[in-house]
Order: sequence, then structure tokens, then C-alpha cells
Amino acid sequence: MNKVCIVGAGAIGGFIGTRLAAAGRAEVSAVARGATLAALRQHGWRLQTAGGLVQAKARASDSAAELGPQDLVVIAVKGPALTQVARSIAPLLAPHTLVLPAMNGVPWWFCQGVAGFPGGALHSVDPGGEIAAAIPFEQVLGCVVHASTSTPEPGLVQHQVGQGLIVGEPGTGGAGSTGGTSPRVQAVAALLAHAGFDVTQSERVRYDIWYKLWGNMTMNPVSAITGATIERVLADPLVRAFCSAAMGEAAAIGERIGCRIEQSAEDRHAITARLGAFKTSMLQDVEAGRPIELDAIVAAVQEIGRRLGLRTPHIDALLGLTRLFGRVRGLYPEAAP
Repeated sequence: MNKVCIVGAGAIGGFIGTRLAAAGRAEVSAVARGATLAALRQHGWRLQTAGGLVQAKARASDSAAELGPQDLVVIAVKGPALTQVARSIAPLLAPHTLVLPAMNGVPWWFCQGVAGFPGGALHSVDPGGEIAAAIPFEQVLGCVVHASTSTPEPGLVQHQVGQGLIVGEPGTGGAGSTGGTSPRVQAVAALLAHAGFDVTQSERVRYDIWYKLWGNMTMNPVSAITGATIERVLADPLVRAFCSAAMGEAAAIGERIGCRIEQSAEDRHAITARLGAFKTSMLQDVEAGRPIELDAIVAAVQEIGRRLGLRTPHIDALLGLTRLFGRVRGLYPEAAP
């Protein structure tokens, strides 16, 4: 892993990029644009932690062709930007390149190879299958990020809590893909661990993705449309019950696709409550006027449920309300004519 490129040097991409660059084991570059690109060129990688400012030199460009083929590409953009990113990163991808999407929600490859799942790309996260066509499934590793970060200004990341990364093969056990760990997972995990991350090599990374989503699917949009921090969402008995019902629907979907969750919604609420007065990433996006990641977090869950013939009335309501909220504020695209 001599060459690593971060695509999307925001809160999570900047967090991973700075740690890797400061560790010095790999040459770390970034595809960025606008004010973030200017900040990286002027100041390098910057990460504010409880222990002080971590800083490292950065090679940054708005052109993937300028950076050339990489050993590892970490994609850390918001979901709405991924289709355009997939179109532009071909110069980074050699046959040996690994792609690690460090993103929220259901990834575009999630249902590939799932036994009994109706075929075709998930339209909610990969309309027309463009992402899957641009990024070969065989070069993808699954990833889950357990960290809270923000960007108080372009190119500067503020680390709040957590430094966990889960990495694993994305396969489901179907033909041609066994899932779990592998030499390439071990190599990526070693690189990330050397940079100071708490890395887990997962035998079931699809489950890990679904489990994180199971909690985020309700907390993110509910906080976004209400403006409430997590402890207020959970303190309202009616809202809490609504979230639990939606989580029950998502758990039923998960069981059908090999991601059975043993916990109850109340078990998960107890874990979430430990975060206290926490602003979700979607609420932060709303407050900053950025597009919301609704498709990967809610719409994809609804789409999977519909394809399986499962009713999801609470997820439907959550999607409809948040979608309308986003459209009124210009944070989610209007329906196609």
C-alpha cells in the first residue's frame, strides 16, 4: 500500500487522510475541489484532536488523471455526489487498486450476490447502475466508520469521538465471493492500524453496515426534520416509539438478506443515548445548507423491502416526510418530471 488517494477530503476523508499521511507509511494524496483543495494546498492535511493539531504535507488535485493509479482509493464523499465521482476516478484505478468506500448508509454493491434478491442495481443509490459499471465489485472492500468528526472550516477536521474502522470482504458467500477477511483486508487493516485507528477485520461486513444503518436510519432524518439532538429525540415517547417501529421493519428486511439483528430497538436506543446531546451528520448537513444523504440511509432500505415484498409503512412515512422537508429547503432533488 504505497499510494493512497482520498476522494472527498471532508470530515471523514480528512480524518482518514491526515492520520495516514502523518503516519508516513504511504504516499497520501487527495482529489478535492474548491475551498478544500485550496486549503490542502496551502496548509496540508490538518486534524484537530484533544491532544493538539495533527498536520502533514498533502498532494491535492481536482484531477484524478494528475494523481494517477493508486494502491488504495478511499471514497469519502456524500452519497449524492457518488455517481459523479464514479465517473471521474477511472485514472486512479489500476487492476490491482482496492476501493474502500467510507460512507454512510447502504453502498451500491450491498445486494450483489444476495441469494433470492431480485437482480439489478439499487436505483435509490445507483440509478442506471453507473457506479457499479465504473467501480468493479471485485476491487471493493466493505467499510464501516465509527467516528464523529466535523469540518469547522475547509480543510480542517475536528475530531470529536471514536476512531473505529471495520473492514471486510463485501461478498455474501455466493459464487465467486466468500466475504470475511483476506490478505488484502489484512493489508489495509494493518495500514489503518499503523495510522492509529481501531481497526476490526470483519467476517460479516455487510452485517456491520446494516447494523450501523439500523440505528442511523431513524436518528438521522428525525433529527434533521425536527432540529433536535439525539437525547431529545429519544426522550419523546411518541417519536421513540415511531423510531422503534421503523427499526422493526428494517430488522425484518435484514433477516431476509442475511443480516439478522438480535438486539431490540430499545437495546439500540440505550446505546445511542450514551451519545447525549449529539447532532447527527444529517442535522449538521441541514444546518450547513448541504444536500442530505437520504437515499443511502432511508430510500435504499425502503427499496430493498419493496423488492422483497415486505410492507414498510413507518419507513415510508419517514422517507416521505424527510424528502419533502429536503425539497422545500433545496437540500434534496425534486421528483423527475
